[in-house]
Formats: sequence, structure tokens, C-alpha cells
Amino acid sequence: MTLGLTALELARMQFAFTVSFHIIFPAISIGLASFLAVLEWRWLRTQNPIYQDLFKFWIKIFAVAFGMGVVSGVVMSYQFGTNWSEFSRIAGGVTGPLLAYEVLSAFFLEAGFLGIMLFGWGRVGPRAHFFATLMVAIGTCISMFWILASNSWMHTPQGFSIENGIIVPQNWFEIVFNPSFPYRFTHMAIAAFLVAALLVCATAAWHLLKGRRDALVKTSFSMALWLIMVLAPLQILVGDNHGLNTLHHQPAKLAAIEGHWETNKNEAMPLYLFGIPDMEEERTKYGVSIPYLGSLIMTHSLNGEVKGLKEFAPEDRPNSLIIFWSFRVMVGMGMLMLLLAVLGLWLRRSDRLYESKWFQRFALCMGPSGFIALLAGWFTTEVGRQPWVVYNVLRTKDALSPVSASQVGITLIIFVLVYFVVFGIGIYYMLKLMHKGPQFLSAHSGEHADIDQTPMRPMSAVEESLDKLESIRENRHD
Repeated sequence: MTLGLTALELARMQFAFTVSFHIIFPAISIGLASFLAVLEWRWLRTQNPIYQDLFKFWIKIFAVAFGMGVVSGVVMSYQFGTNWSEFSRIAGGVTGPLLAYEVLSAFFLEAGFLGIMLFGWGRVGPRAHFFATLMVAIGTCISMFWILASNSWMHTPQGFSIENGIIVPQNWFEIVFNPSFPYRFTHMAIAAFLVAALLVCATAAWHLLKGRRDALVKTSFSMALWLIMVLAPLQILVGDNHGLNTLHHQPAKLAAIEGHWETNKNEAMPLYLFGIPDMEEERTKYGVSIPYLGSLIMTHSLNGEVKGLKEFAPEDRPNSLIIFWSFRVMVGMGMLMLLLAVLGLWLRRSDRLYESKWFQRFALCMGPSGFIALLAGWFTTEVGRQPWVVYNVLRTKDALSPVSASQVGITLIIFVLVYFVVFGIGIYYMLKLMHKGPQFLSAHSGEHADIDQTPMRPMSAVEESLDKLESIRENRHD
């Protein structure tokens, strides 16, 4: 049942599995909550019902993602007591209060206004409803703040002392605003917004490919591409600064990411585009590299020195093979996002944004790229921290509960089965909603719809256009 794996390996696999499912849904919630706030703000400013109809469509997907995020988050918290009780005992004095602050300041805020946001249309005033939407959006960001503060402290711990083998907090400001926190928080926030933007963009692209050319689809497509245009290059800039921070505070992780074994004392460090790091032979096989580029990116100097993995004891090295490729997957997705934004801008300037089929197919294929980049980034971060659960303070093997491999293996199998059923149904429902697409719900939103929808059958163009014109006339008489 355990396939020869130890309890530690199975516990790590279980946590990796649950956190991989969990992180997807909060990312959707964080990004869509802010998108919904923007849509409702635009509706209040312009009174254009297109924004109201888009809000009512995307709030359904937000509600499903929010619910699944809460459920998967509860499951994760139980693992601290079942599989990682030693971590809770030793480091709980720091991580426990941070997670409690997240519940008190963020979850209660979201829960308090979520009902008004979901069911308040027509029951409260427009400004009161917008305030509720804004509070939910702010609540998701506050939640992210505390979660990232806790996780970042585990990477760059400070503001504590160790008394009788227990980590005791001494300075909460230093704990929360630890050295990696600003970069990791910003990086994660932009990632969440990109996840939502790419989801909106891909949904609109699907309906453009199916022939829809109405204002709901066009507005979604345009807004998403503008957001990607802003966020993709900004994410690259933040990622570069995050890398410099990692070089300073977690040099072993950075060396493993780059497959860099020997410290380049008298020569520039190349950048590996491809290779297979071998932890046993202590070298990167089949490497294809660009000279000087490694030093230039890592240190912003052509001859900057970067420590190699051989500078660290073998038991202190993260698995280079995993994070070498997970990092490149993340960066590759980021470059494709930037390409999508640039191509969209070029087509927009030539007035072909809504007619280019090849671009719409590209946008549709890019829909999952936000999730792929998000998961690849988390694998890079968390595997790169190993073998430490609190960097240079508490080893992962010392944080494990006194459990057997069979116990962890059974629960892992149960998690896999239940997750694929429960969350599979939730994901299927979200995809079904996106397949249906936004609908005209407001009384006069048809007046804002374009009548240049591409017909599914060529001979139906005249009939469809006349039907639309007649519908608009009826709405105006009403």
C-alpha cells in the first residue's frame, strides 16, 4: 500500500496534493473578487447594464470557487494536527496566531458581506451592494496577506527565539514583515489576478470562436487582455526582484533552480535553458546554456558570483531536478502570457482583435496557463525550501507526527478519491457555466449589444440580424 515509501514521504505527498487543489480555488476567488468589484464600479459610474450582466455571470463562478476554497482549506488545517503535530508544537507559537489573524480579520469580513454580495441585488441599495462587494474583495486580499506572512516566515524566519526547543515569538513586526514577505505577497497577488484574467479571456475567446460578437463577450475579452497587458510584465519585474531576495536569503534554493553546482569565482555563470540535474553525480547533464546570462540575471552583473550547490552539505540541498524544471515551466508560462498581451495589443491597434481566429485559439489554450504557472511556482518555492520546514531552524523530518506509513498512505488514498469526486463535480459545474457564457439579463442591455455576431450558419445572417433589430425596437417601446 505504501509502495516502499516512508511516512515522511507520504505525508509530504499528501500535503502537496491537498495544497495543490486548495491553492487553485483561492487564486480564482482573489482574482475574480477584484474583477467583480471593478465591474460593479463601472456599472455605477456608467449605468451601462453590460457591466451588471457580466457581474451576475461571473459571481456564480466566484461563488463556486469560494466554496471549494473554504472546504479544501479546512482539510489542510487538520493535517497540521494529524501529520505535522511536531511542527505545530515547535512552531505553533508563530504560525498559529498568524492563521488566527487570517480568520478573525479576513474570513469573518468575507463571510459577513458575502451574503449581501451574492443575494443583495434588489434588496439593498446599489452603493450598499458595491460596498459589500468591495469588502469581500478586500477580505480575500487580507486573507492572502496573513497566509503569505506565515508561509514567508517559514522561508525567511526572524523575530523569534528558541526556548527549550520551542520557537517563541519576540517581535511580531519582524515576523510578519520578514525579508521575503513583500516579494512573495506581491508575486502571489499578481499571480491570482492573472489566473482570473486568463480565465475570463479564455471564456470570451471560446464564445468568439463559437460566433458570438455581442458586447458581453467583447467587453470580457477586452478587459481581460488589458489586465494581462499590465500584469504580465509587472510579474516579470517582481519575479526578478524576488530572485535577488532568494539569492541573498536562500542561496541553496537558487543554485538548485539554476542547476548550478560549482561556484563561479573567476568566470561568469551561464544560464541553463535545458538540462537534467543529477543529484548523485553532482552535475547537470545535457546542459544547453547561454554564457554570462546567469550572472546577469542573478546578480545584475556580467561576472557576478553565485554559490554552487557543492557549497552546501548534501543533506541540506533541495532536489534540483524538480525545481529546475518547475521553475522553467513557470517562466515559460509567463513568457507566453506576455506574448498573448503583446499580440492582443497589436491586433487591437489594427482593429482585428475580435476577428482573428488564430489569436482566439491561442487565448483559449492559454486559459489554464495561470493555474500551471501558479502550481509550478509553488512547487519551486516549497520543494526549494527542503529539507527545512522552517528554513535553517526546523527540519521537515523533525516536524512529522509519530504516524506510520500505512496510516498516512490510507488517508492519502481517501483524499485522492474524495477530492476527485467532490472537486471534480465543482470544476465540471464551473466549466459548464463558462460554456454557457454571460447572458443579457437587464431590461435594456440588448440596446448595448452589437448585431454583428458571426452566424453559425451563413444563410442565417439576415434572419438573426432582423431578429435582433426587432428585439431592440420592442425593448425601446417598453
